[in-house]
Amino acid sequence: MAGGAFVSDGGGGGSYEGGVTGFVIITCIVAAMGGLLFGYDLGISGGVTSMEEFLSKFFPEVDRQMHNAKGETAYCKFDNQLLQLFTSSLYLAALVSSFAASVVTRKYGRKVSMFIGGLAFLIGALFNAFAGNVAMLIIGRLLLGVGVGFANQSTPVYLSEMAPAKIRGALNIGFQMAITIGILIANLINYGTSQMAKNGWRVSLGLAAVPAVVMVIGSFVLPDTPNSMLERGKYEQARAMLQKIRGADNVDEEFQDLCDACEAAKKVEHPWKNLFLQAKYRPALAFCSAIPFFQQFTGINVIMFYAPVLFKTLGFADDASLISAVITGVVNVVSTLVSIYAVDRYGRRILFLEGGIQMIICQIIVGTLIGLKFGTTGSGTLTPATANWVLAFICIYVAGFAWSWGPLGWLVPSEICPLEIRPAGQAVNVSVNMFFTFLIGQFFLTMLCHMKFGLFYFFGGMVLIMTVFIYFLLPETKGVPIEEMGRVWKQHPFWKRYIPDDAVIGGSEQTSVKEV
Repeated sequence: MAGGAFVSDGGGGGSYEGGVTGFVIITCIVAAMGGLLFGYDLGISGGVTSMEEFLSKFFPEVDRQMHNAKGETAYCKFDNQLLQLFTSSLYLAALVSSFAASVVTRKYGRKVSMFIGGLAFLIGALFNAFAGNVAMLIIGRLLLGVGVGFANQSTPVYLSEMAPAKIRGALNIGFQMAITIGILIANLINYGTSQMAKNGWRVSLGLAAVPAVVMVIGSFVLPDTPNSMLERGKYEQARAMLQKIRGADNVDEEFQDLCDACEAAKKVEHPWKNLFLQAKYRPALAFCSAIPFFQQFTGINVIMFYAPVLFKTLGFADDASLISAVITGVVNVVSTLVSIYAVDRYGRRILFLEGGIQMIICQIIVGTLIGLKFGTTGSGTLTPATANWVLAFICIYVAGFAWSWGPLGWLVPSEICPLEIRPAGQAVNVSVNMFFTFLIGQFFLTMLCHMKFGLFYFFGGMVLIMTVFIYFLLPETKGVPIEEMGRVWKQHPFWKRYIPDDAVIGGSEQTSVKEV
C-alpha cells in the first residue's frame, strides 16, 4: 500500500489530494444528528423521574418516600431499584443490540444500521409516551436501547470514514455535539413540561420521536461511505463518492489505500476472533475497552442521568433543580465547541489530560462541600451560597468532561481500528460503554445512599487512574489517516512489541492480515 499520507508526529493531515468540501461537512453534520437520540434520552430520564405526577403513577413508593422525609437521609430519597431500572434498562438493550449492529454495519452498510436505530427509537418513544404501566415503560426503554445501540455503532464509524484526516476529530465530535444538544433540549423540555398541570411527563418522553424521525430521514438521504461501498464490491461507486467528498478528480493514492485495506479485510473471516486473539490488534482492543469503561467512571452520568434528582436530593427546590440541570446542559454544549476547535489543533492527549485534572479537582471540592453540609447522616440543608458553589464546580466539572472524555470517548475508538476489525471494535466500544452506563444508571442512587459524599471522591479517584492511563499508553492520533494507524502503535514504546514489522510495510497496518 502507498504510504505517503502518514505523518509521524501526528500533525499535518496527510498528503492525499483534495480538501475539505461543503458536501462532506453537510453530510457529517446530518449524520451526527444521530447523537440526538442518545443525548435526548440522557437528559430526559432524570427530569422525568423527578416529576411528582410520574412518580405517583408508576413509582408511588418513591413518591411517598420523597414526601415522608422522617427517618430518611438526604442521600437516600430516591433509592429504588425499579425506578433505577427505568433509566438503566435502555443501556442493557443497547449493549446487546450493539453486537447485532456490528454485523449489520459490516454486511449492509452504515446507513442501514442508522435506519434501524432510528426506527427502533421511534417505536420506543411512542411506547413510553402512551405507557399505562411500568411494563410498558420498560418495553419502550428497551426499544430505545436498541435504537441507541445501532446509532452509536454506526454513526461514529460513518463520520470517521467520511472525514478527511486533518479535520476528522472536529467532524467526529459533531456526534458528541449532537449528544450535548440533545441533553440541553431535553432539560429545557423537562422544565417546560414540569409546569403543565397534567401529563407533562408524556410530552417529555414522546418528543423523543423527533430525533428518531431525523435519524430515519437522514439514513435515506445520506450517501454511504467509500469504505462501506468497497466492502460490498461497489468499486466504481466508491471511487466516485471519494472524488465527491474530497472535491478532487485525482484520488488515486487514497483510493488505492482504501482498496488495499478492503482486500485485506475481506481475507479476514473471523474479525471477532482476530480482534481478541491477534497481537497486532491488542492496542485497538485495549482502547476500545478501556476508554468507554473509564468514560462512565468519570461520574458524568451522575450529572446527566440524575441532575434534577441529584440537585433535588441536595436541597434545591423543584424548579431550581430543573433550572440547574439546564445550566449544566448549556455548559456541556459550549464546552463541546471548545473540543471541536482544539482537537485537530492541539491533539487528543492534551485534552484528555487537562480535562482529567480539571474533573479530579472539581469532584474533590464538590464532595467536600456536600460532606461539610450533610456529613454522614444526610441531615442538613445547603445554604444558597453553598448551593451556588456546588453548582459552579459541577459546571466546571461538566466543562472538563465535555472537551475531553465526552467527545474523545467516541472519537478515539472509532479512528484507531483497521477496516477489517472496525465494526467489531466499535461494537466492543459501544457494548462496554452501555454495560457500565447500565451499572451506573442502576446503582448510582444506591451508591449515593451508602457512600454518601464519598461517592464524589470515588469518581475522582477513578479519573486520576484514567488520566495516568492516558499519559503512559495513548499515542497522539491527530492528523493520522485512519488506515495508517499501525505506524503510530509501532512507534510507541509500549505497544510496539505487539505490532509486527510487516503490519506497517508500505505505510499501513493493512498490508498483512494473518488468520488465527
